[in-house]
Amino acid sequence: MASSVANSLLSKLSPLHTTVSQYLLDRLNEIGVEYIFGVPGDFALPFNKEIEQYPKIQFINTCNELNAAYAADGYARLKGIGCCSTTYGVGELSALNGIAGSYAERVPVVEITSSPSTKMTKKQPLLHHTLGDYAKTTRIFQEITVAQATLDNPETAPQEIDRVLRECLIHQRPVYINFPMDIVSAACKRPSGSIVTSFFDFKPSNRDALAECLDEAVDMIEKSLNPIIIADVELKRYHLKEEFTKLLDRTGIPFAVLMMGKGIVDEFHPHFIGLYQGKNSRKYVKETVDSSDCIIELGVWRTDFNTGSFSMKLSSQYVISANYDRVYIKNHVYEDVNLKDFIIGLTERFQTRKQFELTPASQGCTHRKTLEYQHDPSKNLSLNRFFDRMSHFIPDNSIVIADTGVSLFAAAETMLPKGADFIGQIFYGSIGFTIGASLGAALAAPERRVILFIGDGSFQVTCQDLSTMIRFKINPIIFLINNDGYTIERLVLDGSFNDIQPWKYSLLPSVFGGEKGFNITNEGELEFVLQEIKSKNLAFVEVHLPKWDYTESLRQTAKGMKLVQDQQEA
Repeated sequence: MASSVANSLLSKLSPLHTTVSQYLLDRLNEIGVEYIFGVPGDFALPFNKEIEQYPKIQFINTCNELNAAYAADGYARLKGIGCCSTTYGVGELSALNGIAGSYAERVPVVEITSSPSTKMTKKQPLLHHTLGDYAKTTRIFQEITVAQATLDNPETAPQEIDRVLRECLIHQRPVYINFPMDIVSAACKRPSGSIVTSFFDFKPSNRDALAECLDEAVDMIEKSLNPIIIADVELKRYHLKEEFTKLLDRTGIPFAVLMMGKGIVDEFHPHFIGLYQGKNSRKYVKETVDSSDCIIELGVWRTDFNTGSFSMKLSSQYVISANYDRVYIKNHVYEDVNLKDFIIGLTERFQTRKQFELTPASQGCTHRKTLEYQHDPSKNLSLNRFFDRMSHFIPDNSIVIADTGVSLFAAAETMLPKGADFIGQIFYGSIGFTIGASLGAALAAPERRVILFIGDGSFQVTCQDLSTMIRFKINPIIFLINNDGYTIERLVLDGSFNDIQPWKYSLLPSVFGGEKGFNITNEGELEFVLQEIKSKNLAFVEVHLPKWDYTESLRQTAKGMKLVQDQQEA
């Protein structure tokens, strides 16, 4: 009914007018949204119908709102913007954890909540799905979004939509739109001008501060004997890959990445030495970074997982640290210098490229394609051998996604092939994030193959949307690491609470309407399966590994988590 009313209204509107829902969809599509993830609900049905009839955006109804938020996050990490749509109260609050993760990790997601009519909101009866106080959910979302809008006035709705979407793009963080159901078909002005110009805006640097900052940085770098660059997450979030690559090529300085920055540049780059995790690093990487007399940090977040449980203790007298809106050099702080201008300025200041001795990651990374692999058909699989094989199997241009725990730490130590991206929720660390994220990432880049590594414990949290992948003919390769429960938690403090019901995971694809998965225990079975799953269909492989099989970096991380736990109890 609502959609037919809207279509009738559109036919009567002047060329200068449209409906609020059409305005919102036009703006979302303008900034890159082609899919909206969500779950229908009675307050959301009018807007759902509008999406259904909008030719440029498809509604992907997930099995729950949490996975819808995760999918929007995965989509945004590749596409630059993501969107989920939920009903008021029960729906939006189910998506809350997913939006919180996007906020923590700086991922631009638009959360659209379809709410009761403006008439109901004024009277505030004890309506289903509500909390009595209708504004309470908006106040909840204020804590984990950078901008909010309630579209209760059709005349001001266009500027409110534009304001919120600009904030999402500028700050690269989620925003919240409360969309009353009776405003969906209301008339408003058509879009004028473009909001795309606000993509990834940096506040302009103070030119004098930038010049002084660059003078000090260049002087420090030129006087050093063994400088090193540490690249991290803000280079990804603010789309600075091109600028960073030019800096590497101009200077010749070696670089390492933190886990959140993995995949920022091709890992076969001749200056790339590998993953740095403080004391958890591979020996060569740790010694190279720790002995450097000039460490240039670009976009670094010093989170516990990123720094080997805060073991990245680099002397400030040797560190230049540039983030989104400021640069630290020794004891000086340049607050009006942005990361992009700083990288471009450094590149312009270096006219000659120096040669530094280094061992590239291609010759030292833990799991790498350049290391020969020969399988033993009768040998049971181990975590180390499995990821040795994966380094040879993962195709170029893949999107490698790994869930928190054994999968994440092993995949982080696996050298990516050319053109590959890496996704993991390394700061917020919500287990099960990657099922939804894989759905979103696959739709964001349908020409590329998603390779997902997820543990059995994480999978049990969000497994339902395997069915959504099957329904929409999405074709990831999913490696389910079955090691009998929550390994990372066992390493912190073991007990029966870390045990889970052992499912027959490989049967689930057929239960959800797809083809049966594979179940493997040894290297011979792995080789057979890897040949079988090269097709473009969704592939699900249950990989049985020993219960206490883990990487050293995971053990050290768990040790750090245990230390934090002990400190809190003291």
